[in-house]
Amino acid sequence: MGQNRSQAARMTSPVRLIVVGAGCRGEIYSSFGSIHPERLKVVGVADPRKFARTKLQQQHNIVDENIFEDWHTMVDREKFADAVAICTPDRLHKEPAVAFAKKGYHVLLEKPMATTAEDCTAIVEACTQSGVMLSVGHVLRYDPVIHHIKELIDAGAIGDVTHIQHLEPVGFWHFAHSFVRGNWRNEEESSFALLAKSCHDIDLIHHWAGARRCLKVTSFGSVSHFGKKDKPAGAGNRCLDCSIEADCPYSARKIYMDRVKQGNTGWPVSVICPNSFPDIESVTEALETGPYGRCVYECDNDVCSNQVVNMEFEGGLTAAFSMVAFTEEICKRKTTIYGSKGELSCDGHEVRVFDFLTQRSTKHSPLSGAPRRFMSMSGHGGADYYLMDAFVSAVANNDPSLIRSGPEETLLSHLLVFEAERSRLEGRVVYCGELGHR
Repeated sequence: MGQNRSQAARMTSPVRLIVVGAGCRGEIYSSFGSIHPERLKVVGVADPRKFARTKLQQQHNIVDENIFEDWHTMVDREKFADAVAICTPDRLHKEPAVAFAKKGYHVLLEKPMATTAEDCTAIVEACTQSGVMLSVGHVLRYDPVIHHIKELIDAGAIGDVTHIQHLEPVGFWHFAHSFVRGNWRNEEESSFALLAKSCHDIDLIHHWAGARRCLKVTSFGSVSHFGKKDKPAGAGNRCLDCSIEADCPYSARKIYMDRVKQGNTGWPVSVICPNSFPDIESVTEALETGPYGRCVYECDNDVCSNQVVNMEFEGGLTAAFSMVAFTEEICKRKTTIYGSKGELSCDGHEVRVFDFLTQRSTKHSPLSGAPRRFMSMSGHGGADYYLMDAFVSAVANNDPSLIRSGPEETLLSHLLVFEAERSRLEGRVVYCGELGHR
């Protein structure tokens, strides 16, 4: 961070950013401009939803002529910003990313890059050929604790890495919100769960493996519990009209209504009221008529609720990843990395290194200096703040080395995700590069 701040001090004017997609992620990324107006100014927004784009316009005092319903109209205009944040739904990433790159905008692209390997590759090619920077929203790479893991590995703290074990506990109600009732519930409408939720994690494993290429991968997973056959006797089709709602941990009343009654109007409550400010009345209407009020056993979800991925890298390094919906913890990853000289473990808060020679443990607790406002908004422990800090500094100083989630390595980790999912669907070991992706 010291390097970023010293470079930021040399800035002569704020980086100008336009936002395509004014939902939760677009609002979080753009809020960096409210905290550091001397470094970032949001100068335009495109979103088909009037409430969303008006909200962002008011937050950043954007002039009317730079407010668009359709990003196509925005990109057709003469270039009027330095960079663009693309925060559209997963299946709508490729077209605007390519178009804005060709127009000369540096690109901050929310993860996943796109929903096919071909589209991911096309985005990287467009940015490379246009000479613009690409930063993908793999925010965990910027988390101070997780970044310290990489620093310790590179410093040889545990010797040669031989095995990586990594768990993502999604959280029982978070999975019900996002992947049973929500925007990522159905693969045809968004993408498969390993890409939508866990491309973060495969990217981290790929990152920790360093220069070693993944040779082969296997994966298993399925939809568990959330189906019509699992619906309890007497359950209704909507939570507000269900006679057994009080006994259901996935009740929409518990997840949304109880929160808004306590004054909590941020995520996830804000998601279910995209066209108004969430209050008792608007949340009630959303649960009575919208998708988030449906019984979790009556939805059209088809993405995996639990999945494992096993990988073998060059040099004999192996890695095992698990994604589980049914957990108490919400996205608090747990990692153990085994090396020839020691063992490293992380619970998401601190890193512990056990040295085989001294047989002593050392604890590392990197502190986050992210503003409290960002910490409460993002749910990524301040990592969103550090991603924006790096991206803004990179654009201001024309220095892509500040971006930890750049095009080439991020593309490789995405391709590994597609290969893992292919293994799950085809029920076989997939040798990486079979289709010529590498």
